[in-house]
Amino acid sequence: MEWSIHQIARLAGTTSRTLRHYGDVGLLEPSRIGANGYRYYDQTGLVALQRILLLRQLGLGLPRIREVMARQADPAEALGVHLRWLRLEQQRLDDQITAVQATLHRLAEGDDLMAEESLNGFDHTQYRQEVRERWGEQSWRDADTWWRGMNDDERTQWREASERLQRDWAAAAAAGENPDGEAAQALAARHADWLASIPGTPGYGTGAPAAAYLRGLGEMYVADDRFAVTYGGTENAAFVRDALSRYAERLDGAEG
Repeated sequence: MEWSIHQIARLAGTTSRTLRHYGDVGLLEPSRIGANGYRYYDQTGLVALQRILLLRQLGLGLPRIREVMARQADPAEALGVHLRWLRLEQQRLDDQITAVQATLHRLAEGDDLMAEESLNGFDHTQYRQEVRERWGEQSWRDADTWWRGMNDDERTQWREASERLQRDWAAAAAAGENPDGEAAQALAARHADWLASIPGTPGYGTGAPAAAYLRGLGEMYVADDRFAVTYGGTENAAFVRDALSRYAERLDGAEG
């Protein structure tokens, strides 16, 4: 079964020119070129285009996409990783959609709002007990006071920065980056800076969390599904753990 370039472009919400460009840079080869000069794509091309579009959504540029697709030659395996990440992201969004719908319904009916219902999926205290047990009551109080002291715009900016970091970790894992590589270590440095900006965390205000703290967090991301889901599942969390562990080794070396 084949589809013309115009059919594929329409279904994908893109242009024939874009698809031709994907072919010119070695990402999307047509199954054949007709006598009229039109390009046609079979199922192999369709799967390749799906992978390209998914990787583009993760923020990867075409050179990086080409590297990823060359390294991850099995499309079924690569798409399986994407599917797990999409399902986890879908669950997070579903929780928030349900919460907003419930709020709108109660407002329309003149009913009292239920906090647990309206704020499902937005809870910043979901890991309160873990923080208390691992780093003490004062750490939790400092972080909670800091969070409650921000205005709505500041909270929104912080959430967006945090979600951007999580998406970048997921994209790097999906791209098959080496935890010790430049891209992963740049993310580890961003992660360390992010942690050091939160009151109550070990290393707050110093610009460099303790190496042991980074290692412990990395292990926790993998061991606890509630943390792993933040990064797209256990496999991605293991990538984050390994990258943070290598970054922590460098911190140890710098301190020594």
